[in-house]
Amino acid sequence: MFDVRVQLGDVIRIDAADRLRSTDGPVTLWVTGVRLVANRPEQDEWVWLEGVKIGQDGRSSDRARILVRASLLAVHRQHRPGSAR
Repeated sequence: MFDVRVQLGDVIRIDAADRLRSTDGPVTLWVTGVRLVANRPEQDEWVWLEGVKIGQDGRSSDRARILVRASLLAVHRQHRPGSAR
């Protein structure tokens, strides 16, 4: 069963190892959408995150849709922009 603890508006750093077919290293994403992927084997659970990439300078960049390991979202500590980290 999926255990996803991500909310719209969260900002999440996603390492390349937690993304499917990643080629550009880690990504910081401001989440604007979440979609479960139910057609995969249970041991290989993935979640589509949609949002806006945040650059190292803190500025928003391109929109993105990233396939992320559900296990990352179960244990990752998210925060909202402007909240204490």
